[in-house]
Amino acid sequence: QPMTLATSDIAAHSLTSCTCVVTRDQLRPLLLLEDSAAQQFSGLAMDSPNCVLVGLSPSSFHYEKLNQAFQLVVGGARLVAVNKSRYYKRGSELALGTGAFVAGLEFSGDCQAEVVGKPSKTFFDLAVARYGGVPAGEVLMVGDDVRDDVIGAQQAGLQGGLVRTGKYMEGDENKFDVKPDFVFNSLMEMAQYVV
Repeated sequence: QPMTLATSDIAAHSLTSCTCVVTRDQLRPLLLLEDSAAQQFSGLAMDSPNCVLVGLSPSSFHYEKLNQAFQLVVGGARLVAVNKSRYYKRGSELALGTGAFVAGLEFSGDCQAEVVGKPSKTFFDLAVARYGGVPAGEVLMVGDDVRDDVIGAQQAGLQGGLVRTGKYMEGDENKFDVKPDFVFNSLMEMAQYVV
């Protein structure tokens, strides 16, 4: 069965998906992003924000900035999340992900965030669309997060492969009823399988 490999260099990136949503809906975001990620939104109107865009931004996750975001959300601004990751790998240890802060804004603002990146179906649909007609079932998404990368892809109709590197933790492949289509010990093993 032929497969197409979706790599971070080729597939739609979460920030690209967010840029599409912000542009399409003419949003003026308050960005909770690190400077390097915020550059993707340069040139867009950001005065009088009508949305809060949350991504991984340790420097923004402090009371004053989160309260500013809360004030906007409780006032009716749209809450858009790059993702709702539970944790990520920073150096040799795991670190708190974006999801905790998005969940806090959802809870306090009594609203639901629009998740634009993984594991949203929209994210995977945009990634597949970049292949110009390749059926989703022929695209393999490989990642180290069984829930957001693998199961998210499978729920969107892609094949999902878990790689036992990065933030993978022993037994991740057995945590949920839905199992990965493939489990690889390394990216090299995955590449040898695909080729």
